[in-house]
Formats: sequence, structure tokens, C-alpha cells
Amino acid sequence: MVSPPLIHTLPPAWRFALIGSIASLPVIAVLNWLPNSEATIGGGIMIIGAFVAGVIAAIRSSDPGAAGLRAGIIGGALGLLVVIVTAGTTATWSLQRVVFIVIASGLVVCVAPLFGLGSGRVGGWVANTVGSRRTTNADAS
Repeated sequence: MVSPPLIHTLPPAWRFALIGSIASLPVIAVLNWLPNSEATIGGGIMIIGAFVAGVIAAIRSSDPGAAGLRAGIIGGALGLLVVIVTAGTTATWSLQRVVFIVIASGLVVCVAPLFGLGSGRVGGWVANTVGSRRTTNADAS
């Protein structure tokens, strides 16, 4: 008897975070076309991607805060990577610049998951509110 191959899947919160992050990319691209837009890919994933992840998690009866937190981690890591690569290719490295990048990186690592958590919970709240109104209206008919 041949045993089935082991398929490693992501936990639901990470899967919803990745789906939300990928789904937010077109919205971020459209936001960047607006005049005077300062939207970044990391910030967009942190807020819009976490919101979408929260909506998906709430619909799938999972924790929207957990999915949003993980989307915030993804957005923060991607934003941090963009900043480091940009700073590394366009500037000379002085001690002050290195200290600034280290402190800013620590701040991003701490704050990004919190923005994701909040956005994920808001997304879950919106999904639950809209879903409850939809079932209430269907029951009333």
C-alpha cells in the first residue's frame, strides 16, 4: 500500500493573510495612480490586505484578528524590505543612517502587526454585520 504524500498546508490564519495580501495588490496599484498618493505596498497590505483577510476569516468562521495580525506582519516585512533595498541602492551607509534604519525597522516590526490586527478586526466586524443583515432580511421575507 502506498501512503499518500504529506502535504503541508498553511494554518488558516496565514492562508487568509496571504490571500488578503495578494487581493490588496490591485487596490494598492490603483491608489498609487491617484494624484499626490503616498501609498506604499507595505502600508497597503497592512491596512487593506488585513481588512480583506479579516473579512475572509470571519466568513470562514475563523479569527479575523489573527488573520489581520499576520497580514500586518507580511505588510511590515515587505515594507521593511523595500526600504532597506531602496536605502541600500541609493545612499551611502553612515553610522547615523544605520542607526536610523535599525530603529525604524524595530518600530515597523512592532507597529505593523497592530495595524493589521485592527484592520482585520474591522474587516471581521464588517463581514459579520453585513452577513447578519443579509440573513435577517432573508428570514423576514
